[in-house]
Amino acid sequence: MVEISVKLPDGSGKQVPEGATVFDVATAISPRLASAAIAGKIDGALVDIDHVVSEGASVEIVTDRSPEALGILRHSAAHVMAEAVKDLFPTAKFGIGPAIEDGFYYDFDVDRPFTPGDLAAIEDRMRQIAAESKHFLRGELDRLEAWDAFDGQPYKRELIEGLPEGETISIYTQGNFTDLCRGPHVPDTGWLKAFKLMKGAGAYWRGDSDRPMLQRIYGTAWMSQKDLDAYLTRIEEAERRDHRKLGKELDLFSFHEEAGAGLPLYHPKGARVLRLLQEWLRGVLYSRGYVEVITPHIFKSDVWKISGHYENYRDNMYFFEVDEGDGRVNEYGIKPMNCPGHLMIYGDSLRSYRDLPIRMSEFGTVYRHEMSGVVHGLMRARSFTQDDAHIFCTPEQVHAEVLGMLDLVAYVNGVFGFEYSAEVSTRPDKSIGGEEFWRVATEALINALDEKGVPYEINEGDGAFYGPKIDIKLKDAIGRTWQTSTIQVDYNMPQRFGLTYRTAENTEAQPIMLHRTILGSMERFFGILIEHYAGAFPTWLAPVQAVIIPIADRHMDHVASVRARLETVGVRCEVYSDQEPMRVKIAKAQQQKVPYMLIIGDKEVEADSVSVRERTAGDIGAVPVAEFADMVAASKPGA
Repeated sequence: MVEISVKLPDGSGKQVPEGATVFDVATAISPRLASAAIAGKIDGALVDIDHVVSEGASVEIVTDRSPEALGILRHSAAHVMAEAVKDLFPTAKFGIGPAIEDGFYYDFDVDRPFTPGDLAAIEDRMRQIAAESKHFLRGELDRLEAWDAFDGQPYKRELIEGLPEGETISIYTQGNFTDLCRGPHVPDTGWLKAFKLMKGAGAYWRGDSDRPMLQRIYGTAWMSQKDLDAYLTRIEEAERRDHRKLGKELDLFSFHEEAGAGLPLYHPKGARVLRLLQEWLRGVLYSRGYVEVITPHIFKSDVWKISGHYENYRDNMYFFEVDEGDGRVNEYGIKPMNCPGHLMIYGDSLRSYRDLPIRMSEFGTVYRHEMSGVVHGLMRARSFTQDDAHIFCTPEQVHAEVLGMLDLVAYVNGVFGFEYSAEVSTRPDKSIGGEEFWRVATEALINALDEKGVPYEINEGDGAFYGPKIDIKLKDAIGRTWQTSTIQVDYNMPQRFGLTYRTAENTEAQPIMLHRTILGSMERFFGILIEHYAGAFPTWLAPVQAVIIPIADRHMDHVASVRARLETVGVRCEVYSDQEPMRVKIAKAQQQKVPYMLIIGDKEVEADSVSVRERTAGDIGAVPVAEFADMVAASKPGA
């Protein structure tokens, strides 16, 4: 028997018979490993478990605990769902069915939208298919064979037409279903032990509103029922915390169809929270050497052409024409970013190296044309305010400034109790500037993260069109991740706007521009906070910090005195004076998630105190009014 040698991840080698598969390699290492093997990697590329290995190949076994395992399982689940749909809806035409974060989906062209009953029937059929442990069999076809194989499937044929000449066309078959697919898949359908179909939705073919509307089914799949149950519990908790639901219940904001998608209207309580966030962060920025500016919401298109937005970002902007009244008609663009205004402010004065760095901040409202299908409450809006800043500095100052921004990120996230990591996004295909700039700028960001010990991943090709960036990903109370802060290095825009400074040698040099947000979109961060705290904001941020509840009408004079004194020192109060039972008033305050309820009766009037009930701890006793005010003041960060 001829044997070949393969390399294992630990650097050792393993002798296996010629023609051995990944599964054979796993078996040769350990029967236990073979039983857990889902797929393999050969020279870094994912392959099926029955893929034949070759002499000298580097082989890694992908098990149910590998990072890639869930993606493979979910992709296989999408194929099983498609087989179930084919069995139940024989005339269905098939789109695509990828794995996605936390699950999978598949798009179908059917006669009518799927109903909840349809989803239940499809899920039942999937369980039958899983129980049959059907093997996923890979095949390869030439272009003509593939075309014939998908007769009557126009979406598959369109995908075939889009494949480069000479590219291998692979298919996978399980049971009576065959699909175009690169793979890999789990060994057989028996691996699908814990899955659930979540919902149906409409989806345009290839995301193009001019193409047919298909019916998409979303599902989720996990390695064990325990993991699936935990996920479903998280989903239930996320629904309970949904900022759109809580925003209505707590009277924070609203959306109106007649106003337009993605345009939030803030009610008094929501506006109060946003202003509190801004006032707090403004103080933090002033203490760190920032200056604040205010720029217009619109600029002539000339500005957007200089900045590069007109060429590279136009599809995300709103433009309109203005008759200037003197025979001229000018095109204006509503700002999607605050950068150009800050560049023009810098350029309005002569600058010296002694002036740098200049840290210019603005709570600037911007407008971006998001497709209505992706607009999602405050998390993805068309109008939002950024806690924006641009730092103009010398090349030698870039490293220290990025470190300073990372310090600010750490402080702010610490205030709210968020854990976070980072992602470094590199040059996209649609971009401006030379390769050397992109290399130096990307290295500056990576070096700063390394120095601060912030964990990060590289996201190739997802930088801004003018420079690479760091995106900060925070984790909320139920384990979800959200992108908030961003830090970008930009050598391009200062050059496009002709910005300079005088060096110590009395020559002209171009400053480096650093773009950064900390909270990011104030709307998005507000939505994250609502869901993170389930609407129960910390005391310093609560729109109403205390409700004062009189036991009887004769206590109203003292209630008015207490309210006046508390409001004088900045405590935000409301009085519940309606003729309602005490338990109803307390329940109302609990429903509104007010941090404190202050009960006033005869004893409190006599002692000039308030009986304090905290929203989670319950009754904590009577305290003097001034002492309660001190309790509230101490809740503010930095107090």
